Amino acid sequence: MTETQTTAEAVATTGRALLEARDLHVQFSSRGRRARAVDGVNLAVGAGEIVALVGESGCGKTTLARTLLGLERPTSGEVRYGGAPLSYSSRALKDYRRQVQLVLQDPMGSLNPRHTVYEAVAEGPRIHGLPDEREIVTTALSRAGLRPPDRFFLRYPHELSGGQRQRVVIAGALALDPKVLIADEPVASLDASVRGEILALLLRLRSELGLSALVVTHDLGLAWNIADRVAVMYLGRIVESGPVEQVLTAPRHPYTQALMSVLPESPERVVLTGEPPDPTRIPGGCRFHARCQVLASGQAAEAGVDARCRGELLDILPAVPEAQTACHYAATTT
Repeated sequence: MTETQTTAEAVATTGRALLEARDLHVQFSSRGRRARAVDGVNLAVGAGEIVALVGESGCGKTTLARTLLGLERPTSGEVRYGGAPLSYSSRALKDYRRQVQLVLQDPMGSLNPRHTVYEAVAEGPRIHGLPDEREIVTTALSRAGLRPPDRFFLRYPHELSGGQRQRVVIAGALALDPKVLIADEPVASLDASVRGEILALLLRLRSELGLSALVVTHDLGLAWNIADRVAVMYLGRIVESGPVEQVLTAPRHPYTQALMSVLPESPERVVLTGEPPDPTRIPGGCRFHARCQVLASGQAAEAGVDARCRGELLDILPAVPEAQTACHYAATTT
């Protein structure tokens, strides 16, 4: 992946972090307890870079994405855009959301069935009072691959295919000329035959417009096909991150190894026991130790780190481009 390597190297050498989470914590009250949905995350998306945020349902990916969008306020830590901390005044958030746009996984749910395609794409420019509305809508639809654009103006969501609806959602984001897209499971609801088209579109938008993207997904195969870097999240924290080829061809964290094992080409399936722990009761030591196949198999004991896995907290990973892992056992194999 020459393009992936070039982008990752550029971010590493220039430090151009466009969107950042710095020591981010987000907590919610749950049945009288505090749920640590995001529990110390450092994450950076560079200019022109695509980062995949990967993990099981309930690991905190969507909460992190919502916080990066300014839809949730962090309990502590901060979101930074263009090097400046995010301000939560109404005016500042309105300006910020022109720069950072959300693409949801369910286009049928995010499009108003009573609005035409034109109205759906024009909604953002109208809210922000942008001139030349028709030209903006035409350009956005064309960039999203709906050509000729005027053929789609008066059509309604139910008249479109799933792939066309997702392109309308993407066009709605592009209408504000953002610098970053946050795509939450952007192809999860689409047929396999259409997924590749939408992923190719995102890559083309990065190439043509210089867009950055954070792609939230449970699918490591998708991350492999689209991302420059990948960050693997478990129970509110990043446990492994780095260049996508390096992490996914040689995963070092047992959780990443388990996620990779479900891919068709994996030689061996790793079955994790139980469900992710309750975020109101995060276990001590490594937060993954209760489900860890390396600990259960005795490999951690052989390496002399089993007690550390159960009782010694791991450092929060920094936002760096190099491959890194938060794992006592992995640290013994370097």
